[in-house]
Amino acid sequence: MLSYFLRRLVLVVPTFIGITVLIFVLTRFVPGGPVERMLANIQAQQGMSASPSMAGESNALSEEQLAELNAFYGLDKPVFEAYSEWLTKLVQLDFGLSTRYYEPVWDMIMERLPVSLFYGGVTFFLSYFISIPLGYYKALKHGSHFDSASSILIFVGYALPGYVIGVLLITFFSYQLEWFPMGGFVSDDFEDYESLWRQVKDIFWHACLPLICYLIGDFATLTMTMKNNMMETLSADYIRTAIAKGLPFSQAVRRHALRNSLIPIASHFGNSLLFFMTGSFLIEVIFNIDGVGLLGYESIMERDYPVVMGIVAINAVLLMLGNIISDICVALVDPRVRFGA
Repeated sequence: MLSYFLRRLVLVVPTFIGITVLIFVLTRFVPGGPVERMLANIQAQQGMSASPSMAGESNALSEEQLAELNAFYGLDKPVFEAYSEWLTKLVQLDFGLSTRYYEPVWDMIMERLPVSLFYGGVTFFLSYFISIPLGYYKALKHGSHFDSASSILIFVGYALPGYVIGVLLITFFSYQLEWFPMGGFVSDDFEDYESLWRQVKDIFWHACLPLICYLIGDFATLTMTMKNNMMETLSADYIRTAIAKGLPFSQAVRRHALRNSLIPIASHFGNSLLFFMTGSFLIEVIFNIDGVGLLGYESIMERDYPVVMGIVAINAVLLMLGNIISDICVALVDPRVRFGA
C-alpha cells in the first residue's frame, strides 16, 4: 500500500502540469481578455456599438498604446515562455495580479477563504453525520411509512438544483415571511455586537438558508447510497450465515454489514475537499455570499483570468489529493483492499 500511495503522489506532478497547461491555453486564446475589455469600455463610453471581438479594429488606442497594454498584462510573450513564467510563480504561491482589481490573487482568495471554509465544513459534517445514520435506518426499515415518506422528500430535493431551491427559499422565507435575511454572510452591524453569542447567532441566521441548498444534493446522494449498499450487504450470504449460526441480527448488522456498506461512502470522502474551497458558485451568487465561489463567478464574468487560473489550479490540487484520501479511507474501511499488491 505504501508503494501505491507513493506512486499516486508522484503522478500528482505530471497531472497537475497537464491541468495547468490546459488552463493556461484556454484562458490565453479565449477572446475577451483584459485589453479587449478595456477597449470595449472605452467604446461604450464613446457611444460606439462595436462588439468586444471588433475592438482591435477600433482607433480608440494607438498601436503603441495597445503594445504597452499587452506588455503590461504579459500578452506580448510567446505562449511557452509566458506559461513557464506563470507556472514558476504558481508553485511559489504567487498567482499574479488581478486584472480587474489590481490586487494579488493569493490575497483575494485568502480573504474570502474563511467564508467558504465555514460553509464547506458545516456542509461536510452535516452531510455525513446525518446521511449515514439516516441511510442505515432506512435500510433497516425498508418499506415502512418512514422509509417511503423520507424517500419522497429526498428524491424531490435531489431533483431540484440547489440554486433553484435557493430562489424558492429566498422568495418565501426572506421576502414573504421576512424570517431570514435576503443574503450576505453577516449583518451590517456585525462588528458592533458586544457578545460572542450574538455574533455566532447572526452568522448561523444568515447561513441557515444557504446551508439547506448546499446540503440537499449531496445529502440525498449519500443517504440513498448508504441505504442501497446496506440492503445489498444484508442480503449477502455471509450475513445470513452469521445469523443462522446464532449471532443476533443487531450484532450482525453492526459488526459485519455496517463496515462493508461504508466502502462506497468512503470512496466519496476525499472529493468533498472541494466544498471546503469553492462551495457552489451559483448558491453564493444567489445569496450574495462573499466567498471563493462568488469570486470565481465574478472573475469569469469579468474575464479576470489570473483569478480564474488561480482558483482552478487550487481546485485541481484539492481534487487530486482528495482522490488519494478517498483511497486511504477505502483501505481503512475495507481491510481486504491492498492497493498495489
